[in-house]
Amino acid sequence: MDSRFVAEMILHLGHITSRDRLVRGLTPAQWSVLRYFARANRFSRTPSAFAEFHCTTRGTASQTIKGLETQGYLTRMRSEADGRSARLDLTDKAWAILDHDPLEALVRAADALPLKGRGHLAGGLQRMLGHVASEGGKPAFGTCISCEHLEGGGCSRDDQPRYACGFLGEPLLPGELDGLCINFVPGKPMMLTSAFTGATP
Repeated sequence: MDSRFVAEMILHLGHITSRDRLVRGLTPAQWSVLRYFARANRFSRTPSAFAEFHCTTRGTASQTIKGLETQGYLTRMRSEADGRSARLDLTDKAWAILDHDPLEALVRAADALPLKGRGHLAGGLQRMLGHVASEGGKPAFGTCISCEHLEGGGCSRDDQPRYACGFLGEPLLPGELDGLCINFVPGKPMMLTSAFTGATP
């Protein structure tokens, strides 16, 4: 298949699911913020990390984030490790409105693909994202599942699998392994146990 056609299809999919109109009173930029903080792990839920992910300026990102805080969709918490930084979390109001995210049409289209085809597509898109990010000097972003920094092995006393981020030296819960991370470095996917359940709020 022609590579340019693939690129144009990806661009068009993004266009038709992010039209410049309000959905539930939120702009496409605001929806992008909510999606990011719904998927980001606890190390990456900061305004600067979102700005890097969305390839925008910190000023623009902060303005959009502040608007969502004012509307009660985001709450800000000071970092315990560094009092100068803050972590942003979605409120219950935000989690509820994500059920009406216009991106859900694209999610349903992905669900309609055969499971094997969906896996191949995801892998290909991940490689494409990494290539484009590398060309532009941007962080690749990705999840712990396929990150070089993921460490794990054995189980804890309650028979739960143990994982950790080797970059930060922090333990990871199984439910955190699917979160987007700004410290992501592509690596070989690990064989995870059945305890892996995906991202948690």
